[in-house]
Amino acid sequence: MTLETWLAFFVASWLISASPGAGAISAMAAASRFGLARAMANIGGLIAGILFVLTIVAAGLGALLAASAVAFTVVKWLGVAYLVWLGVEQWRAPAFAVDADAAAGTLGGTRRQLFVRGFLVNATNPKGIVFMLAVLPQFIDPARPQLVQYAICGATLAFTDLVVMTGYAAFAAKALRLLRRPHHIRAMNRAFGGLLMTMGALLASFKRAA
Repeated sequence: MTLETWLAFFVASWLISASPGAGAISAMAAASRFGLARAMANIGGLIAGILFVLTIVAAGLGALLAASAVAFTVVKWLGVAYLVWLGVEQWRAPAFAVDADAAAGTLGGTRRQLFVRGFLVNATNPKGIVFMLAVLPQFIDPARPQLVQYAICGATLAFTDLVVMTGYAAFAAKALRLLRRPHHIRAMNRAFGGLLMTMGALLASFKRAA
């Protein structure tokens, strides 16, 4: 991978990361309920999910998933169900300011739970795999060692996603500090819950390319 190719991918990575999607909503929802510090665990899971998808594509399994109607459908509906479940959970979240440490064990806010939640949001999204299949090969030089190139792409995506998702989460956490009345928090919970369910509905309409 030449420097020029990497710079092009670096720019593309910012666009990919900044595009609003289930990952951004997940990070903001976590920050709005548990604060920025715990939301970082969710962001770590989101990045791990992206790297998992990138690994699948690099290993050639992404092409098999995209080509198999059954496998694609199974993964798609797993992703739909998970996003809708997260949306319902967020919608029904308590309408009061939450102390992250005190609520960690009772409201699904431990760092481990938030990490797994973020990982599953990205790992069960077949749109991400299809997107990676369409984008990554354009930046990979088949005449050069591919493992190194995929590692560079993975590190680049991880960096840009960390910066962007942290920005989204910080914005939501600031809103949590400013809007602490029950009706404000209820409105935020329902807004993020509705967005997660909407992302699930959009994923349900996503079709495998013929």
